[in-house]
Amino acid sequence: MLAPGSTIGILGGGQMGRMLALAAAELGYRCHIFAPEADTPASEVAAFTTRAEYGDAAALKAFAAAVDVVTLEWENVDREAVRQLASHVPVHPGAHSLEVAQDRMAEKQFVEWLGGRTATWAQVDSREALDAAIAQVGLPAILKTRRFGYDGKGQARIMAAGDADAAWAAIGGQPAILEGFVNFAHEFSVILCRGQDGSIVNWPVPVNLHKGGILATSTLPPPALVRAQAAEAVQLARTVAEKLGHIGVLTAEFFACKDGPRFNEIAPRVHNSGHWTIEGSATSQFENHVRAVVGLPLRPTALMSSRIEMTNLIGDDVADWPRLMADPTAHVHLYGKAEARPGRKMGHVCVMADS
Repeated sequence: MLAPGSTIGILGGGQMGRMLALAAAELGYRCHIFAPEADTPASEVAAFTTRAEYGDAAALKAFAAAVDVVTLEWENVDREAVRQLASHVPVHPGAHSLEVAQDRMAEKQFVEWLGGRTATWAQVDSREALDAAIAQVGLPAILKTRRFGYDGKGQARIMAAGDADAAWAAIGGQPAILEGFVNFAHEFSVILCRGQDGSIVNWPVPVNLHKGGILATSTLPPPALVRAQAAEAVQLARTVAEKLGHIGVLTAEFFACKDGPRFNEIAPRVHNSGHWTIEGSATSQFENHVRAVVGLPLRPTALMSSRIEMTNLIGDDVADWPRLMADPTAHVHLYGKAEARPGRKMGHVCVMADS
């Protein structure tokens, strides 16, 4: 167990790192950000920042010497960087969680091995293999790069066979999977945290609405169908965390279908669909993640209101800040990003109501 005053290294400088650093500061820990970008949202609230590429071995070694433990705020971090850091300082979560989460094919194979159900899918390593995958999976389908896809990036829909060339070009001809459409009623996520002692807590399940591949809202309580499938999904997510030896927050996204929950993907980190936990839960995802990383006991996750809705402020939505900040029911979080661009998450707002 690391004592308050210790330094937590965070790989990545985005808004997740920002909220982790704020939670850590409340518990008395300092944070040191490692990111290649300048002027990151996390750096504004952290004690220290190293600006360097993830492949910079000398910078990584110096970073490891300056911190007591390392965590990450997103999953697209170089696994070799994680391995190098782990030879000098504890890293939570570890490389195994990244190896599975960073590769859509490995992720699906892992979850299926554990008994989870996924969309019908096929491996695609060439343009010719895409035709074979279409014959196997059927259409419509979504072509997804195996790595580095998030918020709808690295994806192309194939509605008819004639779309295949354009879809292959759209993802840059990278190794991919073809995923059949899932007939679902709702999307929802399971957010849990696993401590160093193996204990696990999970938060109540929100229903999620996406627009253009980007999360728009997360709402509790979810519809009846999601409530009926939550226990099965939670159990699968807990099994995933245990088998990975995962330490910290892990999020598993699901589709609610007529025949039960169908797994979509995991994120080995704090997650956008858990931002409501800052005000809406007895303990936020960020605090419990920090607790897990430093070895503290995890805290309860009970709801603080009967109805909660988190809405992302995307692009120019942030221009509505004067009205939102004047609303006594709204909890506004802005990420300190200088420029609002289409599809860019600029902040979020959480509203709670007991009626």
